[in-house]
Amino acid sequence: MVFMWLHYAVIGLAVLALLGVVLEEVIHVNKAKITLFLGALAWILLFVSSHGGPENQEAIIHGLESNIAEIASLWLFLLSAMTFVAYLNKKGMIENLIYLFLPKQISERKLLFLTGLFCFIFSSLADNITATLVSVTLILSLRMDTAKTLRFAALLVFAVNSGGVALITGDVTTLMIFLQNKVDILDLLMLSLPSFVAVMFMATILSLGLSGNVTIQQHRTGVRRVDIAIACVFLSTILGTIILNVIYQIPPVLTFLFGLSTMFLVARFFNDDIENDPILEYIRSIEFEALLFFLGILLLVGALKEINVLESLLSMYTLVSPLVANYLMGLLSACIDNVPLTAALLKSGITMSRAEWLGLTYAVGVGGSLLIIGSAAGIVAMSKVPGLTFGKYARYGFALLSAYSVGYIGVYLLANYVM
Repeated sequence: MVFMWLHYAVIGLAVLALLGVVLEEVIHVNKAKITLFLGALAWILLFVSSHGGPENQEAIIHGLESNIAEIASLWLFLLSAMTFVAYLNKKGMIENLIYLFLPKQISERKLLFLTGLFCFIFSSLADNITATLVSVTLILSLRMDTAKTLRFAALLVFAVNSGGVALITGDVTTLMIFLQNKVDILDLLMLSLPSFVAVMFMATILSLGLSGNVTIQQHRTGVRRVDIAIACVFLSTILGTIILNVIYQIPPVLTFLFGLSTMFLVARFFNDDIENDPILEYIRSIEFEALLFFLGILLLVGALKEINVLESLLSMYTLVSPLVANYLMGLLSACIDNVPLTAALLKSGITMSRAEWLGLTYAVGVGGSLLIIGSAAGIVAMSKVPGLTFGKYARYGFALLSAYSVGYIGVYLLANYVM
């Protein structure tokens, strides 16, 4: 009786959290606040229900410790990567890089393809939120009419999500799957080709009907030696993470913490760590809202695992092949946030080949692009681009679904050919 009460209570909290995320714009309560509150409450209920049973309580303590350890690894990695990007963005390095490759006059069609290319590459290095914010700033600076701006915004969302899946620095779900040893870094790099093809396919569809030219207003910021040095440290950290993990299996979080500490020392070496601009302050510039949201969601998913609810996800994989099930999971990620969905799948005990895990990595990373509320990139773009609503974004549904399908098929064919 107690177990059934607990079972329904924890599931109810998870449903409330999902509703809180979907209806954030309606209820005007930040999703990070809701999920963190409900995630912590779920574990409190687990401990209360286990009172009087030493064995049960010990199992819950072990479950919480494992849950917190996984979250801590994810948090520290994201904190390091986001601090690097926050610094480089504040110093104008990212904006300068954009204008370095863009001419003053360009056709709308060429600009659309270049926008897709930039979003794809940049989102592999930065988190999706930062990549979207920078890309949206670029698009709005072009001052095109609303209809054309919305085309660029739709491609932006798809390209940002597509670029992020191939590197652990680019997408949280990719990082989560990697940390569970389902794929390795070299496997993930194979996702780059089909993901890029899908972005170019999407750009080709959206470019139909574009025929004008755009004049780009360039605003460059002065570059200092310390900024170049820190940019080099960031790139070296990314490359070092890949190389050291492949050769010595060093966890990415350790390499990025080393890179972050190197960044602090480099700033001090250049005498740039001054009272008016202390280097440690850039940690406060990162998106802690996103980190708290991940914390709350992963606490909830951990609680669901403790009561064995996640085993129900296995049913889809018993009814259809992993190829079809993973594709459907991608579609589902447009309605359910891909972080809890991925966490639930990882904890459910599903057994798949590396090629099938790669398919899932692409599906949950890119599938959220199908709806504007399906990914962090879409939500950020909707809040920043005037006129971009749920309905207007849905007009590009066929193009988005077609591009997603092209990418997924490409991942399947390439992974099975190579592996």
